[in-house]
Amino acid sequence: MPVDLRGVTTVLLPGTGSDDDFVYRAFSAALHAEGAIVVTPKPQPQRLVDGYRDALDNAACTAPIVVGGVSIGAAVATAWALAHPDRAVAVLAALPAWTGAPDSAPAAIAARYSANVLRRDGIASATAQMRASSPPWLGDELTRSWVGQWPSLPDAMEAAASYVAPACSELERLEVPMGIAAATDDPVHPVEVGIEWMTAAPRAALRTVTLAEMGADPAVLGAACVSALLEL
Repeated sequence: MPVDLRGVTTVLLPGTGSDDDFVYRAFSAALHAEGAIVVTPKPQPQRLVDGYRDALDNAACTAPIVVGGVSIGAAVATAWALAHPDRAVAVLAALPAWTGAPDSAPAAIAARYSANVLRRDGIASATAQMRASSPPWLGDELTRSWVGQWPSLPDAMEAAASYVAPACSELERLEVPMGIAAATDDPVHPVEVGIEWMTAAPRAALRTVTLAEMGADPAVLGAACVSALLEL
């Protein structure tokens, strides 16, 4: 039976260094079209993971919710759904970055590196270095969100880089459906991770996008994720 999102509060958590502005633009159009109530908590970089968990707990006080997010946000949301199967309706996982321990995952390496550069060189220099190695659209997005989370941004990046995401053995116990979106050309969030999550979870579907498509319109990421969920 397809998931009915009408009137359901849907909480989306941003990725590392990103913010509620981006995740709202990525997901709101697709979710509003299905009648969902969209909630995008502002990240608290000094307590990133705990802040995300609190936002999910608070949103689920009165009724079950859909949970999701991008990268680390997707991992925290999925772990919450595993821990609270009676309070979760579904999961929307965009650009999952790793399964289980972060170890040498590209996203964890990138987060640790960025945290070090920020601490060593400061926000202005670190932002300039980031822009030089990023697609223009991503540089613009991260410049805005990095400045907004400074000076606690390195703390958030280190917390994300050490976060243990659900392992395959845990994903196999997920009781709610999961829609996954992955980018086929994203070296930081490999599409193979999305495939791994889809294969492990009992009810999951995957849709793919490209970085260029996301750069032209972030809404394609959320649309892919929602479409994957609705096909189950």
